[in-house]
Amino acid sequence: MSRGGAVKDRADGPERKCIVTGEVQPKGGLIRFVVSPDGLVVPDVLGKLPGRGIWVSADRAALETAVKKKAFARAARKSVDLPDDLVGIVEGAVARHVVDLLGLARKSGDAVAGYEKVKDWLDKERARILIQASDGSGRGKSKLSTPYGGKFIGWLTMSEIGQAFGRQQAVHAALAAGGLAKRVVEEAQRLKGLRADPGGQGPA
Repeated sequence: MSRGGAVKDRADGPERKCIVTGEVQPKGGLIRFVVSPDGLVVPDVLGKLPGRGIWVSADRAALETAVKKKAFARAARKSVDLPDDLVGIVEGAVARHVVDLLGLARKSGDAVAGYEKVKDWLDKERARILIQASDGSGRGKSKLSTPYGGKFIGWLTMSEIGQAFGRQQAVHAALAAGGLAKRVVEEAQRLKGLRADPGGQGPA
């Protein structure tokens, strides 16, 4: 942190301070909020809304504490209004963003869904990220393994994965390296912190 309390932008990306924990960390691990002209606290998941940013760690407990202890009003230095179920609104917005990114990866040919396609990508070592639905069959999920040195995302639902691939439901999906993979992983990590029950760890 620089003199005067401003947060510096470091080599690994811009950093901001959480109004709940006081911890300074890269922006990717926090949720940005702004206060609208009429005093409503608005989540800015994409980080594009105008106004002074108020930052909270992408963590369900931190957000619940911010609401309970009126941290937004203190940070804004004025009275503010909060929408009902702010935590749920934020979780839903981040989940939609992850789904949208997955959909873009599918359209660019960097993501597939379905057991056979995912298995084929894993066998050919094309898949770098394995995605499995939190509410999918444990027996079915155990048949696929996270690629060596790769990543696992296991806290999206079957309907969320399905939506990204233009179908009703999907249990298995995979992402190739490059393209949108890094952004999907970063946003999915934010979502994991916001989910009340994010699901277990990746398969062996």
